[in-house]
Amino acid sequence: MAMIETVNLTKNYNKFEALKGLNLSIEKGDIFGFIGPNGAGKTTTIRILSTLLQPTMGKALIDGVDVMRNPYEIKKIIGYMPDSFGVYDGMRLREYLDFFGAAYKIPSKQRKAIIDDVLTLTDMTSRADDYVSAFSRGMKQRCCLAKTLIHDPQVLLLDEPASGLDPRARIEIKELLKALQEMGKTILISSHILSELGDMCTKIGIIERGELLAFGNHREILKNMRQSKEIRLEVLDGADKAADILAEQTGVENVERSGNEFHLETAISNEDLSGILVKLVQNGVRVLSFGEEEGTLEDVFLHVTKGGV
Repeated sequence: MAMIETVNLTKNYNKFEALKGLNLSIEKGDIFGFIGPNGAGKTTTIRILSTLLQPTMGKALIDGVDVMRNPYEIKKIIGYMPDSFGVYDGMRLREYLDFFGAAYKIPSKQRKAIIDDVLTLTDMTSRADDYVSAFSRGMKQRCCLAKTLIHDPQVLLLDEPASGLDPRARIEIKELLKALQEMGKTILISSHILSELGDMCTKIGIIERGELLAFGNHREILKNMRQSKEIRLEVLDGADKAADILAEQTGVENVERSGNEFHLETAISNEDLSGILVKLVQNGVRVLSFGEEEGTLEDVFLHVTKGGV
């Protein structure tokens, strides 16, 4: 059974369709990257899953529980981190976490130990007595994530958690999310910053104008979309000879050279590719690397989207 599932999920605002029959199935332990431009429907989906918004049609389930029919049960299962922090000017971090612990009806005798654990997990113990309003953007994101974890939810719904962070803070958030996955959490993370998600997510979904355009492992999606392999060749010397050999090969196309590096496209078999490598070596070309380019999440995104907002 999927941990997060949507069936024909639709949301209309008057005549505008923010979601158009969205179908998702996310397994327990997945880090699911929900990708799309601003206004694509990511936040609408997350707000429906977090019980903050009613859909026009369709249904959503989390751990088998219907989101619309059992909102209070859902709130025990999920941790929701919005894309904006909110205003908590008069609270210190420990007070902030204690406030949310009380909101989740965690007994006061248990809250201190739980708060200490969450502070340790998010590496914020040293800032426990600082005012929340004094935190940097990155620290506020950690603070909000700590709040999201206070009741030990099974599912995390994170809306643009890395938006506006500096490179170090983004890396730290990414490592923290990987640690949470290892603890068995299922994580849905929305973003339009593709570099954040490529090597972290087990699955991705690309949404545009409320429609899901692609779903699955991004490398598998790209492999299925491509009609040919993209090969990168780098040589230590013998680049001119390598250029001549590549030019003679049947089925090798669009050869681009930059110094001692070549990029080419081909639909030939792996066995024939290995034959090209053997020929290069036999002709005295000193090969440093020869292999298929896997492609990036950016490649998938540009291939399936049309630029609509």
